[in-house]
Amino acid sequence: MSSLSTPHTPAAAPWRKPFLEHVNSMDSPEFVFASLHPAPKDSPTDFLPRARFCIFRGMWAELPENKHNNAPMNERVYESELPTFTTDVRMNKTFEAFASSAGKANDRKYVQGSGGGGPCEAVWWVKESKMQWRIKGEVFLVGPDIEGEGEESSGVRTVKSEVGGRMRVVKEEGREGWSWSKEMTAHFGNCSWKNPPPGQPVDEAYDEGLKLGSKVEDLDDPIARKNFRVVVIKPEVVESIDLSDPETGRRHVYTFDDKSGE
Repeated sequence: MSSLSTPHTPAAAPWRKPFLEHVNSMDSPEFVFASLHPAPKDSPTDFLPRARFCIFRGMWAELPENKHNNAPMNERVYESELPTFTTDVRMNKTFEAFASSAGKANDRKYVQGSGGGGPCEAVWWVKESKMQWRIKGEVFLVGPDIEGEGEESSGVRTVKSEVGGRMRVVKEEGREGWSWSKEMTAHFGNCSWKNPPPGQPVDEAYDEGLKLGSKVEDLDDPIARKNFRVVVIKPEVVESIDLSDPETGRRHVYTFDDKSGE
């Protein structure tokens, strides 16, 4: 694997344990993911908010075991506080991750690879415990170019720097065998598909082999792999709101410190 950019091993975030306890207690770990979409040319603002429900898939480098997933998995040599979910590259949220980033890559051709970095927010409401969790940060896409032959693209370098910089070593043995592409394939084994282009009118023809709800068994299916992406949220601010007792409601705010890495 390519070397990670972490100069030292950061400590576990204090919000990690309660966050995972609350989210893992949910029947289905759905959350609202919000990003910024470029506004129309005649709009008084540059971006407009877009929100949708997504499914939390675990922290990056810590994909939970699934008896229905036959994809090879990395050894658990890293931990992180980087929430993940998966998406289709043709969805607007992938374009927004690039278009709202510092580089403002408005050309959709850049979306085909790894990269991104646009601002985002994610909100979980844990009904059973009356807890709300909000994560503010940046969003990155892991694509099929994350590992391969030849020179790495700027998007790949960005992902490995920004995401890799938040990965914490928990087991020295096995680090050399850890692979970005294997991690992506493990996610693919959990939820793969070959859907038609999102948003396309139902009466328009699309490529043969695409079908809504189709389940992919081949981990190397070229069509499904081409469109599959792992989305990684890099937190900058995390807020928890405890509403379990109306008389003692509490809000805690955790802010990432670039200097200490904690």
